[in-house]
Amino acid sequence: MTEPIILCENLVKIHKVADLEVQALQGLDLAVAPSELLGIVGASGSGKTTLLNILGGLDRPTAGRAWVDGHDLLKMKARDFDRYRRQTVGFVWQQGTRNLVPYLTAEENVQLPLILSGQPGRKLRERAADLLQRVGLAERRHHRLEELSGGEQQRVAIAVAMINEPRILLADEPTGEVDTATAQTLYDTFRAVNRDLGLTTVIVSHDPTLAQHVDRVVAVRDGKLAAETRRRAATEAEPHGSFHEVTVLDSAGRLQVPRPYLDQFNIKRRVQLDLVEQGILIRPVADDEHLPTRSASGAGGRSAPRQKNVVRRLWERWRKE
Repeated sequence: MTEPIILCENLVKIHKVADLEVQALQGLDLAVAPSELLGIVGASGSGKTTLLNILGGLDRPTAGRAWVDGHDLLKMKARDFDRYRRQTVGFVWQQGTRNLVPYLTAEENVQLPLILSGQPGRKLRERAADLLQRVGLAERRHHRLEELSGGEQQRVAIAVAMINEPRILLADEPTGEVDTATAQTLYDTFRAVNRDLGLTTVIVSHDPTLAQHVDRVVAVRDGKLAAETRRRAATEAEPHGSFHEVTVLDSAGRLQVPRPYLDQFNIKRRVQLDLVEQGILIRPVADDEHLPTRSASGAGGRSAPRQKNVVRRLWERWRKE
């Protein structure tokens, strides 16, 4: 079995704002195979962008394991992150101009990262020309940003992200500011470089059609992996293939039941698990509403500041649940 190029196990990220701790990732597990084209979806605040920032070396995890192409991101020293960002990952932002310098041409923008790292020369020019050809902008290579459309600027940004020959390409909402037709062109570009270069690509998006453009989509909910959608091969009955969604269990065997299912069967905080011939049946508990709710009392032996922090964390956890 091929070793994953990205492996996250029980990944935790806690953001601290003043005295408040917000747990953006709550034990997330994820494995990405080399050369895979993966999509990540989730509501705002679900943790998907936090995950991408950790994989991109822009943020450091709090606990767990984040292993990317042989790098342990939890244990890596601060001085090694610059080299990691230059050599291992390429990043495409939602705003294409974030990757670009407005007064340079498309070709000059693509060449710039290697020029800054002291690698000018013929090989650089050839690689820049090849990347612009791959993203369909060979004839626009001498145009400045103001002469390019939003979709063309984003394709230049993709070429910039690949100039250092990264092992992994990360994209955060790359189609968020373009129309449907342009989004299709961008997805085709990601698919082409993934296929032709074998470049492992991870795309974070709100786009509900993302599953149609990637090999696999994982959904993040409340800081954990909640579901996974895979593309099935085309058949005579379904010439364009089909999609199959499954719920994902974490390393402790926990799963997230979708909210519509809970509402439909009036499931509150407790359930009954029964073994049946087909598997495990989840049933609501009839008197669940009458059972006592959790309480923050009972911590009398703790100091007041510590008790306050415990209550706050419990409240945040209950509110999310």
